[in-house]
Amino acid sequence: MTIPDVNGLTGALTDPDLLASYRRDEADLCESGRPLAVIRPASTEEVVAAVKWAAEHGVPIVPQGARTGLAGGANAIDGCLIISMVNMDRILEIDRSNRIAVVQPGVINAAISRAAQAEGLRYPPDPGSWETSTIGGNVATNAGGMCCVKYGVTTEYVLGLEVVLADGRVLRTGRRTPKGVAGYDLTRLFVGSEGTLGIITEITLALRPAVEDPLTLVAVFPSTAAAGDAVNRIFTAGLAPALLELVDQVHLKAIEGYRPMGLDTSAKALLLAAADTNLDAIAEQARAAGATDIWQATDAVEAAELLQARRLAYPAMEKLALETFEHGGLILDDIAVPRTRLAELLDEIELIGAKHGLTVGVVGHAGDGNLHPNIVVDRADPASVAKGHAIFDEIMERGLAMGGTCTGEHGVGLLKRDWLATELGPVGLDIQRAIKHALDPTNRLNPGKVLPAV
Repeated sequence: MTIPDVNGLTGALTDPDLLASYRRDEADLCESGRPLAVIRPASTEEVVAAVKWAAEHGVPIVPQGARTGLAGGANAIDGCLIISMVNMDRILEIDRSNRIAVVQPGVINAAISRAAQAEGLRYPPDPGSWETSTIGGNVATNAGGMCCVKYGVTTEYVLGLEVVLADGRVLRTGRRTPKGVAGYDLTRLFVGSEGTLGIITEITLALRPAVEDPLTLVAVFPSTAAAGDAVNRIFTAGLAPALLELVDQVHLKAIEGYRPMGLDTSAKALLLAAADTNLDAIAEQARAAGATDIWQATDAVEAAELLQARRLAYPAMEKLALETFEHGGLILDDIAVPRTRLAELLDEIELIGAKHGLTVGVVGHAGDGNLHPNIVVDRADPASVAKGHAIFDEIMERGLAMGGTCTGEHGVGLLKRDWLATELGPVGLDIQRAIKHALDPTNRLNPGKVLPAV
């Protein structure tokens, strides 16, 4: 195979050590390849030039943001051109009257939140990586977060996009108006497409009025299933928490070991709840489900510390994996089921982990029925890795059988291609492949991601 000359590609990075740092996102145990080159464009025009160059030379493209993804969606493939969007990091506009923001894809999620807050507004989606993940990656994976239970996921806030297509044409979708139903909803088509249909270069976001910090409480449970039962009771009672997070004992111990905060590591599970009103009613339902202790944050600082503890779940589990095995790693699941099946799924996960003899910690957005089982494996031991994948598959199988989905917020990437096919069924898979072929007939954009090979 002839290697294309990258000299015609403005700003191309080819140093092998530098390229190695762009090979993968944070998904453990997903394969990655060796990129041909990396570019970091500063404008849509530079993205267009790179896409046209790649088309001319038959080079596949892998778009990347901050590489905080957890499904391998940003992993390089051999001989690809990485288009890293991190230098397109400007907030172009905050319109207070129309409650919109126009931003480039490399802007960090938290930067948008702070800019909106300065105008008395709010951008609600808050993935755990909000201080490091880019809005382009959030849009590409349709990211969620802790406040989704009340405010919804990223797609609810994307009004319009600018997208560079596989042939180099620039498409504008959507609108700046609160309402708009003209034609097919191409904006939502690209949200969650993980760079397989086009490269997002500008995003118009809806903002919301700022709200007072909600009240926060913690409920301690004798089992994860009891915590799941509390979630069901809270929603059956018609309550509307702004946040409802589950942390199991494995994670509590890992977080406390990672950054001591005085967490109750004797608890089998905690529910972290926040609400603008009716916090007492939420506490009442938690007690009815068997909560052994309930306490409320006394001020905003204490509430923020509790939320920070929840955000530390993933790095804490990474540290635990390395303490468990010299070459420890994680296989991270992202399953969502109807809330009424949450307690059942939590019981199933505990049984599956015990059967295979590996540590499985569970944390998640319980109010959405969205759980993240973290499976601790020994990378150096093929048998351990095989057990980890078996646990992953069994959890997926159980979750889909309960009417769930293979990903609540992390995306499909490499990790869940086959499970997406199972979830969609043959007709759904055919339609998705037809859309991909219509927009990317040569399979140039992020090939091998999301859809399994034919």
